[in-house]
Amino acid sequence: MLLVGILCLFLSLPVGAQKRRTDSRIYLIHSDLLYKTPRDPHAEILVGNVRLSHEGVYLDCDSARFYREDNSFDAYGHVKMVQGDTLSLKGDSLFYDGYALQAHARGNVVLTHRKSRLLTNKLDYDRMYGVGMYIDGGTLYDGDNELNSNWGQYTPSTHEAFFTDNVTLKNPKFNLVSDTLYYYTDTEVAQIVTPTNITTNDGTFVYGQAGNYDTKQAKAYLLNRSYIIKDMRRIEGDSLNYDKERGISEAFGDVILTDDENMCALKGDYCWYEDSTGNALATGRAVAMEYSEQDTLYVHADTLRMYTFNMNTDSVYRNLHAYKRVRIFRNDIQAVCDSLVSLQLDSCTYMYGQPILWNEEQQVFGEEIRIYNIEDKIDWVHILRQAMTIEKVDSVSYNQVAAKEMMCFFKDGEIEHNEAHGNVYVVYFFDEDDGNRLLMNYTETTDLSIFMKERKVEKIWMPSSQGTMYPALKIPNEKRYLSNFAWFDYIRPLNKDDIFEWRGKDSKNILKASQTRVAPIQKLSNVKTGKFDK
Repeated sequence: MLLVGILCLFLSLPVGAQKRRTDSRIYLIHSDLLYKTPRDPHAEILVGNVRLSHEGVYLDCDSARFYREDNSFDAYGHVKMVQGDTLSLKGDSLFYDGYALQAHARGNVVLTHRKSRLLTNKLDYDRMYGVGMYIDGGTLYDGDNELNSNWGQYTPSTHEAFFTDNVTLKNPKFNLVSDTLYYYTDTEVAQIVTPTNITTNDGTFVYGQAGNYDTKQAKAYLLNRSYIIKDMRRIEGDSLNYDKERGISEAFGDVILTDDENMCALKGDYCWYEDSTGNALATGRAVAMEYSEQDTLYVHADTLRMYTFNMNTDSVYRNLHAYKRVRIFRNDIQAVCDSLVSLQLDSCTYMYGQPILWNEEQQVFGEEIRIYNIEDKIDWVHILRQAMTIEKVDSVSYNQVAAKEMMCFFKDGEIEHNEAHGNVYVVYFFDEDDGNRLLMNYTETTDLSIFMKERKVEKIWMPSSQGTMYPALKIPNEKRYLSNFAWFDYIRPLNKDDIFEWRGKDSKNILKASQTRVAPIQKLSNVKTGKFDK
């Protein structure tokens, strides 16, 4: 069985390796002096301009001990081993085994392959597999890159270098620190296989656990929850692409882009960010968060775009654009619409496409809603065209105001003052002074102002009006609810997770855009006569 095992091992070797182990000999080409000594009877002592060769490899040195029977030698002084025109090995001394095809270089060792140089004090080079290995520290120089580690190996035929234990990669544009790293000298790409930190010369910090970094083009392709930090902005995802020259980051899978300076964040299945402009894009469960106050505001849409202006100045400001199926949640306010534009400089948010806004038991909607803020708090809300505000009294009773346009003014997060203008209709419930009977007032007027105190109506003002008071049990069905009445509790976002569940209006409650009068288009009938058709 032992013989069979040895035979199998022998047959498994490359054909060239089988021949080398039996027939390959080291040849002496030149030596100024050759002699033998009784102290080492098996060695031929070679001195002066020594040159040896073995299977396409030439070795030069100052002196050597040549063991013909063992097919090996020890070389000393200015040792240089050359293979072809692409690979050379230098050192103070070298032991070479012709049968095993192994070279062991010691002292000021330099392995050169094309444009790459590996420096160490101890290097073992296996010619059979074409691998050089060091275990006591080494440095690989390749183009602008300098790689250091305690242990490493280099395979010239595949251009692959492997480093472990205190690995650093220094480049004029960045520094890389890791425990284990693969590096390819033909492409200058570093393959990341363990937690790795990259710091660029502009202060960008890149963290990755797997992937690769193209040192020539300054591009990173990272996996396993990698992230990038620039100034006070951070982008993290399951996978990450980073192009330093263009300053663009792309992240995929459970992505979060945070801006601690402005106390906001952007999340999504995919995010794109540009360093120079501060512009960002998020899609797939996309949500923008603003947490400058004690409560966080969440804005979700199919697509979110953030635009930054006056980047890196004291007058920087941002705009947020949200497209399709917008849902907003904060504990004190909720909203839905089809699209949204929020302008930080104007402190205004524009809601388009069936917008609805809720505050406590108040609901407002119209064709367009504009929200104006002061110091990140709602100051007033403007509802344009088919405007309506509703307050729930009980399960069947609702205070309602409908008009062409409405304004709701807030104080400390609660509505303090309402105004309605143009074709105003009012349904309002209240108790008699003794509190024993519920009454409803139906009113039609041109303008209306309602003043609130502690969430209750304190004063109502209107010019000439028409109205009727009804006892609760005698309210006509056609008067209890105004024509556009709809209580959209089935649409309202319930919490920060519910913003991802889109629920649209029932078809019967969808507002049709109101028609506005426009000047008739005139047609040119005869230029010479100057007459125009209507």
